[in-house]
Amino acid sequence: MRFGYFANVVNEGTVDDIVASARDAEADGYHTLWAPQIFSHDALTALAVVGREVPRIELGTSVVPTYPRHPLMLAQQCQTVSAASGGRLCLGIGLSHKMVIENMFGMSFDKPVRHMREYLEVLSAAVHDGSVSHDGEVYSVHAGINVNGAQPFPILIAALGEQMLRLAGSAADGTITWMTGPATLRNHVTPTITAAAVEADRPPPRIVAALPVCVTDDVEAARTWAAKAFQVYGQLPSYRAMLDREGADGPADVAIIGSEDEVVDRVGALADAGVTDFGVAEFSTRGDDSARTRAAIRTLV
Repeated sequence: MRFGYFANVVNEGTVDDIVASARDAEADGYHTLWAPQIFSHDALTALAVVGREVPRIELGTSVVPTYPRHPLMLAQQCQTVSAASGGRLCLGIGLSHKMVIENMFGMSFDKPVRHMREYLEVLSAAVHDGSVSHDGEVYSVHAGINVNGAQPFPILIAALGEQMLRLAGSAADGTITWMTGPATLRNHVTPTITAAAVEADRPPPRIVAALPVCVTDDVEAARTWAAKAFQVYGQLPSYRAMLDREGADGPADVAIIGSEDEVVDRVGALADAGVTDFGVAEFSTRGDDSARTRAAIRTLV
């Protein structure tokens, strides 16, 4: 199992902070730096900077929403990041959420699976072939791009429901999950996406699972903090469905919290659930929690 570091500093810090975080993650042995795309720094632009400053770590997005970005333009931006980083990009894309796309961006969230299927067709053709000839219900694209120095890169879909998981297995390179517990990963995510990949004669999919992690002596305080800090994920329909599958009341129930040994055991056990990459979303409620969490994960990395 590979390990990635979820760099919330992309939302909270400066560009210099992002580069420093990437250097620390690389020094700690993490395989991937995952950059979220929310309402702060643009993740791909930040990763292009990191790619010129930090030489080895894989650079992943977690995740870029598709609706606001034309797939050909996203391919062009991603190929630029690939060229800037020596081919280290891993692109994670997702639908976002209906309330974000419709209420905040003022765009239609109609037929999201159809949207993603066509989006992937255009994006993949641009990345792997350099040209697109596509006439669909959502996109009509006849164009090409040429970015010198770029290399094709893996594309992962933030997929939780069955239809999206099957699409991720049959037409992409894997999935990225968030707030999805071990039982749901083992019994729903892994078998669904793997079966789709087998049917499509594709390689085994990459399954990236990200969860909040905290090594602490005060488990109840950390659970209380996590319940408040991550409560929105217990309200968004896609995450709520995964929490319900897990039998979890809320995000605090799937967060990995405890002593060094407890955290190491719970993280390590995710490999048995089919997880190929674990994403560490580190949080802390006490002064030494962060350092202890990093030290514990280093024993696995």
